[in-house]
Amino acid sequence: MGQARYPETSALLICADSGGSNGYRLRLWKVELNRFAQETGLRVTVCHFPPGTSKWNKVEHSLFSHITMNWRGRPLISHDVIVKLIASTSTRSGLRVKAGLDRGRYPEGVKVIDSELQKVPLMPHPFHGEWNYTIEPSMSHM
Repeated sequence: MGQARYPETSALLICADSGGSNGYRLRLWKVELNRFAQETGLRVTVCHFPPGTSKWNKVEHSLFSHITMNWRGRPLISHDVIVKLIASTSTRSGLRVKAGLDRGRYPEGVKVIDSELQKVPLMPHPFHGEWNYTIEPSMSHM
């Protein structure tokens, strides 16, 4: 969606919680972000909220509360129903949500070995480099 709307974009900023599938300690998260950066040619900067501070995430307050209000009282009986309820969320101030169901299958228990992680061109930032870092695409994409 973003590529069509912002074709001249060269960088992406991701603000992420410190836990869950996008946690700052997770090797697979960094390896897959690198794959994304290399495929798209985008410089990817990640800033993780410090542990215990996900309440600072403005997206959670701006988006999820409206999604929850939109599906209030409706039975969530299937993935399709859930995605349609999310996608039909909008506000008078202009928020419009787009959503789609990813039917891909992903293997569980994927292990990332040290040599794989070392190939990620991850540049830690000076302030809390474990939470804040940038992954550069290779020069062939630029």
